[in-house]
Amino acid sequence: MRQPPAPLSDGPWEYQLTLPHHAIGSGVARSTVRSILTRHFLPGLADTAELLTSELCANAYRYASGPATVGVRWDDGTLHVSVRDSSDVLPCPADGDSEGEGGRGLLLVRRCAHAWGSHTAPTRDGKVTWFELRQ
Repeated sequence: MRQPPAPLSDGPWEYQLTLPHHAIGSGVARSTVRSILTRHFLPGLADTAELLTSELCANAYRYASGPATVGVRWDDGTLHVSVRDSSDVLPCPADGDSEGEGGRGLLLVRRCAHAWGSHTAPTRDGKVTWFELRQ
């Protein structure tokens, strides 16, 4: 009888996906993240990771003018997802009491992720917004 594959969530791994500046990019990123987590036997993180990835990619599409790069990394029980885009304007989440439209997705990221943040890209062209989830 054939043995099932060993879980791949034990050791570190990393993936990268480049999305063109197109409205379907968020959906492509969502399904890619879900597929990665399912194949690495981490389906318990998939729903939240898919939702938060979608929010970061939607912001990249809305506020940047070029492609975005999604990074998915697993190390020591922590999932780290980042989205790099061409805009150098750092995002600001809504405060939770605001009636405004902007920043609602980042409020969701702030409430659902174990950690999140953003910073100017190392090469100073664009920014990186990220979140972490723990198993």
